[in-house]
Amino acid sequence: MSFAPYGRDTNPDKGEATTEAQIRADVAAVAPYTRAVRTYASTGNLDLVAKIAAEKGLKTTVGAWLDEDEQRNEREIANAIDAAKKNSNVVGIVVGNESILRAERTPEQLIETIRRVKRETNVPVTTGETWDVWLDHPELVSAVDYIAAHMLPYWEGIPSERVVDHVISIYDRLRAAYPGKRIVIAEFGWPSQGYNRDSAMPGELEQGKIIRDFAARADALGIEYNLIEAFDAPWKSFEGSVGQYWGVLDADRELKFPLSGPITPATYTATAAIALLLGIAFSLPVFRFARLTMTQAIVMIGAANLVGAWIATVTDHWLTHYVVGGNKVTFVVSLVLLVPLVVVMLYRVEELATIAFGRSPRRLLRRSDVVAPSRTPKVSIHIPAYKEPPEMLKQTLDGVARLNWPNFECLVIINNTPDPAYWEPIEAYCRELGDRFKFINLPKVEGFKAGALRAAMLQTAPDAEIIGIIDADYVVDPNWLMELVPSFEDPTVGIVQAPQDHRDANRSLLHEAMNTEYAGFFDIGMVQRNEHDAIVVHGTMCLMRRAAMVEAGDWSSDTICEDTDLGLAIVERGWKSHYTNERYGWGLLPDDFASFKKQRHRWAYGGMQIIKKHWRRMLPTGGTRLTPAQRREFSIGWVSWLGSESVGALVAILSLLWVPLVLGLGIAVPQRILTVPILFCFGIYVLHFIALYRLRVATTPVRMLGAAFAAMAVQFTVAKAVYDSFRYKDLAFARTAKGSWLADAARAFPALPEAIIGAGLLLAAIALRMTNWHAVVEVDLFALALAVQSLPFVAAAGIGWLEGSPLNAFATWSALRTRALALLPGRAVPQVEAVPEKVSS
Repeated sequence: MSFAPYGRDTNPDKGEATTEAQIRADVAAVAPYTRAVRTYASTGNLDLVAKIAAEKGLKTTVGAWLDEDEQRNEREIANAIDAAKKNSNVVGIVVGNESILRAERTPEQLIETIRRVKRETNVPVTTGETWDVWLDHPELVSAVDYIAAHMLPYWEGIPSERVVDHVISIYDRLRAAYPGKRIVIAEFGWPSQGYNRDSAMPGELEQGKIIRDFAARADALGIEYNLIEAFDAPWKSFEGSVGQYWGVLDADRELKFPLSGPITPATYTATAAIALLLGIAFSLPVFRFARLTMTQAIVMIGAANLVGAWIATVTDHWLTHYVVGGNKVTFVVSLVLLVPLVVVMLYRVEELATIAFGRSPRRLLRRSDVVAPSRTPKVSIHIPAYKEPPEMLKQTLDGVARLNWPNFECLVIINNTPDPAYWEPIEAYCRELGDRFKFINLPKVEGFKAGALRAAMLQTAPDAEIIGIIDADYVVDPNWLMELVPSFEDPTVGIVQAPQDHRDANRSLLHEAMNTEYAGFFDIGMVQRNEHDAIVVHGTMCLMRRAAMVEAGDWSSDTICEDTDLGLAIVERGWKSHYTNERYGWGLLPDDFASFKKQRHRWAYGGMQIIKKHWRRMLPTGGTRLTPAQRREFSIGWVSWLGSESVGALVAILSLLWVPLVLGLGIAVPQRILTVPILFCFGIYVLHFIALYRLRVATTPVRMLGAAFAAMAVQFTVAKAVYDSFRYKDLAFARTAKGSWLADAARAFPALPEAIIGAGLLLAAIALRMTNWHAVVEVDLFALALAVQSLPFVAAAGIGWLEGSPLNAFATWSALRTRALALLPGRAVPQVEAVPEKVSS
């Protein structure tokens, strides 16, 4: 056996020497399994090996390492000759190891050194080279006493079932080329771990079977051989993914496979047991569902067991692999980043199983359940406005004026808008609409929208029990109050929320995509959160009990999402909330993609502010009246949105930064246990999105595809908002870059950062795939993961391009369809009608 007696934490490549005690222990470890050992060097105390091996009756082939350090070379040669003279168990000297292959010695230089050593010793002298070097250099064969040929079929990409036959055939080629010359297979082995190389697949079972088969064949044919190597070498991380795993014994000096009888994975039973126990543990929370169906339970338990199996596999990998140095950092960081993605994956599977296979929602307010109100409490409707177009705001006031409710007032709060062109027409229009409409102008108010709403509360009618909040662009349904206010007859109800919708989705493909993306949240996520009384209040189309607002502390300006903040504060005090997915109001979509991103950034940044403000209240000891289900929904909801988006973007960027190491050095390729979860989570995301949109959202497949692009396109925006929340205490202090070419380019193209990152990820994926000369599965998986990670960035870049393209207009597509139909014989060209708006005002 090749013998390198170094402890698990010793690295000879850093000049660290072994010790006599280590050599003695290692000789004792291999003595039961071999008749001889081969060393590769004679410095760093390795010159002691022959003497100690003799004590156990082992023969020794002494190595003299040659490289570009000539002074060391001289010490190596002198020590090797000295060991051969002093120890009768030395049966040969190997001068240099693959020196010609590594181009550290020319054949002529090596031959001269070999002849020098032969003159000073009486034991056979040779050098170690790969078998092809021996075939290419017959002059080297003439200079040595025997051929020491290295035959490692793994590096040739030979499949495991052909390895032994392949080696025997190479041996026969050497015999035919050099008849009568003694031939020793000086290196033969197979790695027990690592990545494939073409058809060569490392593995614990493969190693055991190949070495046992080879030894039997070689003994039967009388072939002399040396196995590489005695022990695994944790320090050999520079030899690709397999360098550490050639040992017959592991780094703890335990035999890695039985020498006879069946071969089974050493850790299979323990890993399976851990996977089973974790699967059971993760499945227990499933049974907290009160209205669980069998199929729903099976899907959720299956996902829980899958996560348990993955964790068990990761644990097994950590315990059975030599994760050292930079690989350890990469492994640990990757796991930390994968944990929130796996949590989100479980949450999405739960939501998918609940909607697809569970029971229908119970708490959802439906129009069919509306009953005539027994009383008509006064509602005060508050409409904050900041530099809003007067004509648009008049449409909003017209909608309020048409409300089918006898007892309401409407407060229009113009704040921080000094230009009279914005507020004078509204002041006049409020007088025209009557006494129920109150105009409030606040030229200078602190706290932005929240400050305006606080001021409105001070001027609200004393007898108003319910506060309604709508944005300045919303046209409400006449039955909004008639159908939702009766829910407040339950004195414990503090909030009734209706969804957002929009009346201008037919402006362009981009607006249609944005509107459908919004619908997913209101028809899927909000409906499910409502089942646990954990909805997100979103500031328009919202009714709140005045007493609950006062108890919760009124509108606060310490977050920029004051609506969600107040809604959560109300729920924390034990008030109930209700949700309906019936549409009672229609606003206007963001004007363009940049505005869409800006809005999503504000929501995400405000969400992080709310997390910082409320996270302690999510704890069981938080001092609130939240139920465990509410705490869970709010916490996982934040992780599912902010955590998954920010971690997803971070993982993509880190993966891109890691590519040069893979392309340039061919090492540090991420393990499949780190890349497969990314691909699997993406698959779950796609399945979750498609299934739930088809089940819950009234839309078409084409609009659903647009929604998917719109949702992915803001991943980087959300991630940036999370980053900004740690960088800036308040967005008011965030400086916008001006005057640079990059800032100008970003203003011209609203997805410039995403385009750069997306292009980088795609190009990196292509480069990895094209340079994967040996079809390494992990490299292909990494390339596929990069391509998948590029999708959100590419989606943003695509939408940014589409926005300025004629293809964004419905008229373009109608014209193209008309032209295409005109080219078909016998087809009449249909008259294309304009797409109607969702609601007329």
